[in-house]
Amino acid sequence: MKAELISKAYEIAKERYAEIGVDTEKVLKQLQDFHLSLHCWQADDVNGFEVKEETELGSGLAVTGNCPGAARNIDEVRQDILKAKSLIPGNHRLNLHEIYGDFKGKAVDRDEVTVEHFQSWIDWGKENDTLLDFNSSSFGHPRSGSLTLANPDEGTRQFWIEHTKRCRDIANAMGEAQGDPCIMNLWVHDGCKDVSVNHALYRNLLKQSLDTIFEKEQPMMKDCIEGKVFGMGLESFTVGSHDFYTAYAAQKGKLLTIDTGHYHPTESPADKVSAVLPYLPELMLHVSRPVRWDSDHVTIMDDTTQELFFEIVRAGALDRVHYGLDFFDGSINRLGAYVIGSRAAQKCMLRALLEPTETISKLELAGEGYKVLALLEEQKAMPWQAVYDEFCVRNDVPVGQDFMLDIDKYAAEVTSKR
Repeated sequence: MKAELISKAYEIAKERYAEIGVDTEKVLKQLQDFHLSLHCWQADDVNGFEVKEETELGSGLAVTGNCPGAARNIDEVRQDILKAKSLIPGNHRLNLHEIYGDFKGKAVDRDEVTVEHFQSWIDWGKENDTLLDFNSSSFGHPRSGSLTLANPDEGTRQFWIEHTKRCRDIANAMGEAQGDPCIMNLWVHDGCKDVSVNHALYRNLLKQSLDTIFEKEQPMMKDCIEGKVFGMGLESFTVGSHDFYTAYAAQKGKLLTIDTGHYHPTESPADKVSAVLPYLPELMLHVSRPVRWDSDHVTIMDDTTQELFFEIVRAGALDRVHYGLDFFDGSINRLGAYVIGSRAAQKCMLRALLEPTETISKLELAGEGYKVLALLEEQKAMPWQAVYDEFCVRNDVPVGQDFMLDIDKYAAEVTSKR
């Protein structure tokens, strides 16, 4: 796209937004400070680098599709992530699961993992101006089963407690090394496939496990806890439900993770933001697209995602929310999925920042209901895309659909040869 056309379109958009009291230059600075946490597992379909006899995802998640070119090792994952970052305006973090450690071909069980296995990631982050976030990994292991931190078996439960404590040590070391707190998410798939009479037992065990895990203060990491309605193969009962983790986070001052795919289809993840922020210090987002509940399709600019970002801005919570992506689609070009999903999240945030929220809020409080609705409708037709194009130009990344040329070239030269 020609630079002069982009510039002309932006200047027109700048004037249009100025007429309704929105400073696009200020918004562009805010968007520059909007950092996504890219999820490493999109590059290789949640396989990771553990040395084990067989690959088993275990309960709660699965990746569909077999598009050629998936990353096969740590170098290829890093290569794909850097390529994705080069096509996404701004600078973004990287979110790692524990199974993505640099194990150098050695078998390391999950209760044995240490900072040593992530030192090369820490070094890579510094070399590539990329801050790191982290996740414990309770799935895809011989001891995963249907219960981990809520397992009545003492040995199994202690195994996963030790794993999670070690993950917190690693996250804290990452935070210290990068001079910025590492956000560590804790999600376990624990639940029951069929009828259970031991709900209280399992939840008390999960609470005891969490209490033990969080005993040690870790000043350079932040704990997030993530609930779910149910997991595949665990449809009847979920130990770590939304009610459970919301109560625990409020009581313990932990961050609550809002995963957009983890709610009932008629629930609004956006509405959770203002409901829980009065009681919690911060929130973590895992943004995906639940076509049929938790299907983790690539994020697009759908109504659900847009409303989520509108709510964050309207709540004045920009500095209290962390923004992670969490989709994994193996049916389409994986690099394309990274770029589409990341840009969609950015565009949703941009539209939210461009809304004249203060003006609309005053009209609502004054009882001018029709004007509120009118202005909200008019915002949908405002030239926000011209502002995003300008944002891409200033960050020296392809504008519009031009990024597809880079992805096709990368596929021809790199991923097609894997």
